[in-house]
Amino acid sequence: MGGLGPDGRAAALAALRERELDVLVIGGGIVGAGTALDAATRGLATGIVEARDWGAGTSSRSSKLVHGGIRYLEQLDFRLVREALIERGLLLQRIAPHLVKPVKFLYPVRVPLIERFYIGAGMTLYDLFSWTGGRPPGVPHHRHLTRRQLAKAAPDLAPDAFRGGLVYYDAQVDDARYVASLVRTAAEYGAHAASRVRVEGLIREGARVVGVEALDRESGETFTIRARQVVSATGVWTDEIQGMAGVRPFRVRASKGVHLVVPRDRIRGTIGLLLRTEKSVLFLIPWGRHWLIGTTDTDWHLDLAHPAATAADIDYLLAHINTVLATPLTRDDVEGVYAGLRPLLAGESEETSKLSREHIVATPLPGLVVVAGGKFTTYRVMAKDTVDAVARGLDRPTPVSVTEDIGLTGAEGYRAAWNRRGRIARRHRIPVGAVGHLLNRYGTHAREVLALIRERPELAELLPGSEDYLMAEVVYAASAEGALHLDDVLARRTRMSIEAWDRGVSAAPVAASLMAEVLGWDEARIAHETERYTERVAAERASQLEHDDASAERIRLKAREV
Repeated sequence: MGGLGPDGRAAALAALRERELDVLVIGGGIVGAGTALDAATRGLATGIVEARDWGAGTSSRSSKLVHGGIRYLEQLDFRLVREALIERGLLLQRIAPHLVKPVKFLYPVRVPLIERFYIGAGMTLYDLFSWTGGRPPGVPHHRHLTRRQLAKAAPDLAPDAFRGGLVYYDAQVDDARYVASLVRTAAEYGAHAASRVRVEGLIREGARVVGVEALDRESGETFTIRARQVVSATGVWTDEIQGMAGVRPFRVRASKGVHLVVPRDRIRGTIGLLLRTEKSVLFLIPWGRHWLIGTTDTDWHLDLAHPAATAADIDYLLAHINTVLATPLTRDDVEGVYAGLRPLLAGESEETSKLSREHIVATPLPGLVVVAGGKFTTYRVMAKDTVDAVARGLDRPTPVSVTEDIGLTGAEGYRAAWNRRGRIARRHRIPVGAVGHLLNRYGTHAREVLALIRERPELAELLPGSEDYLMAEVVYAASAEGALHLDDVLARRTRMSIEAWDRGVSAAPVAASLMAEVLGWDEARIAHETERYTERVAAERASQLEHDDASAERIRLKAREV
């Protein structure tokens, strides 16, 4: 069970030290991971390093949507919407059907005729664009709801809030799991992938960038990685790499987006909700046993690694969602809170909600390619454009991108396995719901998790405080998915840090002990990891009582890094 586990990381580090690569990707978020896969599948000798965990920054803290961006229609950005809708169809049907699922939304109307016609015209265009990729969109077309139909679909909406609405479909994804799967797929195609490796500086020969100085944050060792082309896919950290290079072809601004997690039973209904606000849009998104409510959109100039949600952010979201609910939500209904930073290309507007979601690829120095901007849904297009720029710098024939036809690891055979989930459950003597849960997280790699359970039946038990996650998933995260610390498992391989009422504190010692078996931790290390995770949760909870960013950040940063 290699994957991104300890042996795979050790082999990747050895290769990064010993050989010159065609391309080294800095940044293990969605764009960096996609770039590594694109490069590796074109036959390029590829490496990828990430300073923390895979997807630890923006790519694990999104709205978890794969969508065309309905609000961009109003901005007349038809090209971006069409591109995103084509990618949505690919992800749903070909690339990751086990991870990307359709989700139904309501776009409510208050002015029956005028608004219904205006929004309906936009939805028709949305549907038409989704067919322009040459394959079916993978979701139904929009339809209209009367006021009575709306009351049935969403009974907890205030009865006088809307006069009906339109139902449309997009898709959703566990963003952190997608990134880890994407990196693992790149590794299976030959990319050398190592997390917890921080780039300390660029190596130059004359004007040309020929590699990086790197620090293995696990061992403390510094080493050199040589590469003919270096790619910066570092999102909100783009300016750091540009500073190392002494160039700044463009500027990236960070916009903070905060989301709340509330139990599914607090709001009855089967449908998500999109609301217009005075600044942007607000989503109510069904998420397993929960709802996600988000997001805010405010400028952020503080610590990039740990953006903090404030009491003001939480109150803003509650106030806006409560305007349309029959029974208002309170702070006591909030299970989890998370904050992420969007990397927006800076323009002349001072409002981050109006900055571009387009992406830019630049080559500011020979040997250095920088990609920034964009959105989760269009990561594959960004990666393709980036590797095209790399290929021009290599000055040798390079195959075109093939990622349009490459499923993520675990995708091949998923639908057949889903159809057989009842038989699989009987064979392994676990509930069919547990098999479905594993298939929708691991695809056909679920059989590897089930093999762990077959060897050790106690691993079929749920983690303390969880209604979904099995103990076997912790073992698998450490052995095959690159989890090196407890935080990696509770915040990203599972989502207990935002889904559990205690945010994973009761699961922490159990999960740490399970990881210890794979990673060779002693009792002192188990206690250390548990203590650090508990500190993180306490600091996040305390920061969310503060009313301004600076105060919340000061409290959040009291939690020590692992």
